Amino acid sequence: MLELKNVHKSFGDNEILKGVDLSVNKGDIIVILGPSGSGKTTLLRSINFLERADEGTIDFGDIHTSLVKAGKKDVYRIRKKTGFVFQNYNLFANKTALENITEGLIYAHNYSKDEAREKALKALRLVGLEDRADYYPSQLSGGQQQRVGIARAIAPEPEVVLFDEPTSALDPELVGEVLNVMKDLAKSGITMIVVTHEMSFAESVANEVIFMDGGVVVEKGTPKEIFSRPKDPRTELFLRRIIRKDYDYVI
Repeated sequence: MLELKNVHKSFGDNEILKGVDLSVNKGDIIVILGPSGSGKTTLLRSINFLERADEGTIDFGDIHTSLVKAGKKDVYRIRKKTGFVFQNYNLFANKTALENITEGLIYAHNYSKDEAREKALKALRLVGLEDRADYYPSQLSGGQQQRVGIARAIAPEPEVVLFDEPTSALDPELVGEVLNVMKDLAKSGITMIVVTHEMSFAESVANEVIFMDGGVVVEKGTPKEIFSRPKDPRTELFLRRIIRKDYDYVI
């Protein structure tokens, strides 16, 4: 369904990605873990050209193109196949929850206003916020704003939804409501690639966990393999640091 090969990306003299490969099948829930600066977000953003890689290729359905030289047509086609959920919501402050979703449907996906409204309301219903359609972001909690962000990402019915640490900007008491929405989406069969430190989500929902460090994939496997039997000392050290002592894994 989606395959990235040999992805490289540098910012100045800082090499962030050093030849990363990623393969995604339809229905996969892939969680990418790793310390800050390991390249997780850059890899995610390279998939739909929010960052332009320095080297590498992408196969996405019938699209095969260079991550470096892809033209506007291929970039547009790939972006239509993906939805992106940002860390900090990225909602328009002067537009309602409904308008934040319909805007992209109308101008990026060419839906009529009526079609866009119908799709937006359906997406809000899926994240439990249909009754907040006419609320502005300032009238919503952080968790509700992020759920609007998720609704915006899923409204066009993309083939893959990319989540970039979707709970990192939330107060602890609001994290659960966003994770529950993501779990429901996972159960519906949607394909997801999730950069997160939420280990409980990875353990309960993912079918593959990837650990990155220093711009490379250190190891990957099922949640049970990664959390119970990590093969690389870097993975084991990361898990020891990130998992709170009061967290009890049930594998």
